[in-house]
Amino acid sequence: MSNLKDKVALVAGGTRGAGRGIAVELGAAGATVYVTGRTTHGSPSEYNRPETIEETAELVTAAGGVGIPVQVDHLEREQVRALVDRISRDHGRLDVLVNDIWGGELLAQWDKPLWEHDLDAGLRLLRLAIDTHIITSHYALPLLIKRPGGLVVEMTDGTKEYNDDNYRVSFFYDHAKSAVIRLGFAQAEELRAYGCAAVALTPGWLRSELMLDHYGVREDNWRDATAREPHFAISETPRYVGRAVAALAADPDVMRWSGQSVSGGRLAREYGFTDVDGSQPDSWRYLVEVQDAGKPADTTGYR
Repeated sequence: MSNLKDKVALVAGGTRGAGRGIAVELGAAGATVYVTGRTTHGSPSEYNRPETIEETAELVTAAGGVGIPVQVDHLEREQVRALVDRISRDHGRLDVLVNDIWGGELLAQWDKPLWEHDLDAGLRLLRLAIDTHIITSHYALPLLIKRPGGLVVEMTDGTKEYNDDNYRVSFFYDHAKSAVIRLGFAQAEELRAYGCAAVALTPGWLRSELMLDHYGVREDNWRDATAREPHFAISETPRYVGRAVAALAADPDVMRWSGQSVSGGRLAREYGFTDVDGSQPDSWRYLVEVQDAGKPADTTGYR
């Protein structure tokens, strides 16, 4: 499949997790993908994780696209401006912007109320989760709107429907993930006159590198983790939400989604793609109907 072979994409925050899965699937569809993040070979971020933007770019190229790694701290305006100037200079266009910058796993203090949460950590979480997206869009959108059909994807955790009715365990995390959904809505309003779309997108229970490490498993034996957490059976690979982004980017009628908050599982049903194992996990419906309802883990009818 090479239906995006003439497209240029920027996956901001593509070092690992959903960002990596998205970058690879855009590459599999033939796109040129700029992969940004803070971690490069020999220069780790505060995460101190082994994944690098170079590895993601190599995976993009191996999948059939062109992967271009660029080290960027998306809180640094001049770095983001230089990145967009480079894309403009080298390609003269930007067709897909994915704002997947996050970096808050080490900062969130779960099950602590606002007044007990470390304030500096909470405020930095918000800067990493929200300000980075705003800064990146501020500099990238003038290039994206040069042609109709451009797409902005705001990556978050949870749909608007779910987050409106459920507290997301930490004040700062709750605020960050709901705010990003609103970023997608607001950009959709401003982009409409230019024939460009913006969507807020959430994966389900993501089998990211960090999540696999948390459960002490690998992708090839991930089901072993269900002995510890049975509901992990609904989990999905980062490639699944990557295929959701690729489907949106290839849809000539993508404007029908603009301003909406959607999940990868919903888009899988609409577009017909599957996860790498051929299943179609519907994590958010499962979460409401099974996990939150206190029922025993059973993915029958949900993947």
